[in-house]
Amino acid sequence: MVVKKYKPTTPGRRKSSVLKSTELAKKRPEKSLTAVLNKKAGRNNTGRITVRHRGGGAKRLYRIVDFQRKRFDVPAVVEAIEYDPNRNAFIALIRYEDSKKSYILAGHGMKIGDAVLSSQNQIEAITGNRMPLEKIPVGQTVYNIELQPGKGGSIVRSAGTSAKLQVVEGELAQMKLPSGEIRLVPKVCLATIGTVSNSDYNLIRWGKAGRRRHLGWRPTVRGKAMNPVDHPHGGGEGRNPIGLKGGPKTPWGKKALGVKTRKTGKLESDRLIIRRRTKKRK
Repeated sequence: MVVKKYKPTTPGRRKSSVLKSTELAKKRPEKSLTAVLNKKAGRNNTGRITVRHRGGGAKRLYRIVDFQRKRFDVPAVVEAIEYDPNRNAFIALIRYEDSKKSYILAGHGMKIGDAVLSSQNQIEAITGNRMPLEKIPVGQTVYNIELQPGKGGSIVRSAGTSAKLQVVEGELAQMKLPSGEIRLVPKVCLATIGTVSNSDYNLIRWGKAGRRRHLGWRPTVRGKAMNPVDHPHGGGEGRNPIGLKGGPKTPWGKKALGVKTRKTGKLESDRLIIRRRTKKRK
């Protein structure tokens, strides 16, 4: 991947960049593997906004990506590496021996013609192959990891990310996640060998607000720029600090900015987390 920087011909072009790739297929997505994606604009079934700052954006087709890959021991070949507007990673179109096609998350370095395989037994640890954690060599980097057997990959799916298998003990495997968190995962859960594709995604500079609008993001206004009636941080003359006695607040008056929001002690996953992504300073 090459990051192309534009010349500052306009204010919107100044400091903007895009990813240029010659490996992406210049074709329409596979029709049988797409679905209509209706726009929600951050609203629930009653029409009320439940997620702020969403709306608009370019029209998209949803690519049906197979995060489970339950077709075990059936060889497949990569036919194309494609762009997916619904995620920051690339997807790979694969064809199985019986001519059935499927989309999977593309790994870094994956190219057309590569053979990939999903199995419940130990197979070669090459990019794109998928097998249980107990069959993967210790120290290997993996992505698209299941948290519950058979449910499909649910973590480490973002562009350029990977987790490291540290050790397998008893019925659990110890994983170091991209956030720095170390947690236990059932050793029978599946994972894909390698690193997620499009690792240069974090180098993109959007340049102008319009490019974010095309992605479906609406403007985000600072609370301190509002009036007191609209936000706890609002009001004052000129540029004032937040200055609240109880600390920064959300628009609804709850504590924010650095406050933990996870309900610790009430989730089943708590006992599986060995080290949090944020450690307390002594």
